Parts: sequence; C-alpha cells; structure tokens
Amino acid sequence: MDEYLQVLMYAAMPALGNFAGGILAEIFTVSERTLSLALHLAAGIILAVIGIELMPEAIEAELPYVPLLAFVAGSGFFVLLDRGIDYVQSRFGGETKKGMSAAVAIYIGVTIDLFSDGIMIGTGSTVAASLGLLLALGQVPADIPEGFATIATFKAKGISKGKRLLLSASFAIPIFLGATVGFWAVRDSSEIIKLCLLAFVAGILLTVAVEEMLTEAHDRPDSRWAALALAGGFALFTFLSVYLGE
Repeated sequence: MDEYLQVLMYAAMPALGNFAGGILAEIFTVSERTLSLALHLAAGIILAVIGIELMPEAIEAELPYVPLLAFVAGSGFFVLLDRGIDYVQSRFGGETKKGMSAAVAIYIGVTIDLFSDGIMIGTGSTVAASLGLLLALGQVPADIPEGFATIATFKAKGISKGKRLLLSASFAIPIFLGATVGFWAVRDSSEIIKLCLLAFVAGILLTVAVEEMLTEAHDRPDSRWAALALAGGFALFTFLSVYLGE
C-alpha cells in the first residue's frame, strides 16, 4: 500500500501542472489569438505523445496489426462519442449550447490524455520507483498548456468561473484513476492487451488534436506563430521524453 500511495503522489504532480495551467487561464485575459496559440501548442504536445510515446511502443507487438486496428478503433470511438455529444446538445441544449461541443470534446481529449499519463506512471512505478518519478516529472510541463487551453476555451464559451474551476480540478480524477489502473491492473495484463490499450488511446488523442483542437483554433483569428506553436509543443514533449523519460 505504501508503494501505491507513492504512485498517487507521483500522479499528483502532472495533475497539479494541469490545474496550474487552468489557473493561469483564469488570471490572464486570453485574447482570441492567444487561445489559438495555446490550442496549437496543446495539439503539438498531444501529437508528440502519440508519435513519441504511445505508437512506437504499441507497434512493438508480435502482431503489429492488432494494435493498429485498436488505433483505428480508438479514432472511431471518439467520432461516435463526438456525434453523441452533438446530438445531446442539439436535442436538449438548443441554440444556447451551439459551439459548446468543441469545448466538451477538448475536455474529454485532455481527460483521456491524463488517464494515459496515469497509466504510464502507475505501470512505470511497478518497474522502478525512479522510473515512475521521471515519467511524472516529464508530464508536468506538458500538462500546463493543456490545462490552459482547455479552461481558456470554456472561458471563451462563457462558462461561469465557478464551473471552470471545478472542471480544472476534475482533471485530477482521470490521472489518479489511470495511475490506479496502471499499478494494480495493467501490470498483470498480457503484453498485447497493454499495447492495444496504448494504441486505442492514441487513436482517440489523434482525433481530438486534429479534429477538435486545431479546428477550434482555426475558427479564431490566425496568428503567424500558430504553426510554430504546434511544432514547439511537439518539440517540448519530445525534449522532456528524451531527457527526463529515460
């Protein structure tokens, strides 16, 4: 149990980083261009999570096509989920909720990303406590822009400050849940199950980054720095993965 509490302490680090990003969005006035840049930065980070951490690991399976099918299934799952969100909001929300589906989808995507972070921390800690700590530290700087972009998006949609703070605090739930699953359950699963789970998560995250975050960003005034922010987010996570993840 002491080891599990240690895992939860590690998981608290990126959770606090994400919450700090949300607080920054509350403190500073976020212009449309700033929000667009934040969404590009967060999308770049998520694309790096997919390309650097999740898929290279997933395709190491003895039968690589199985995780690849899980990758496509993850994308399809999120498309169906997104359509469900649109349907519920159009059916029950009326015109006042128009445009909210993108913010909700981004929130769900970041939640899934944090869940995958938790799984990595929990599973890594079963290998070595130092590995779990390094994985947690590596996620902190990457989660700050995600928290900022998510809460800034809800702010732009007119959600009240109290609800935004609750949403920001709620990001602790998926990472603690992921760490718990990684520590107690995933470590005892077969390799193919672990790799398919990673690929499934990657498929969801790819769809969120491209179809939701970047689409939402491009609905706002263009910035000459947008492409640089996207590349910078990718480079930031890659740097952290290379120098802190080993």
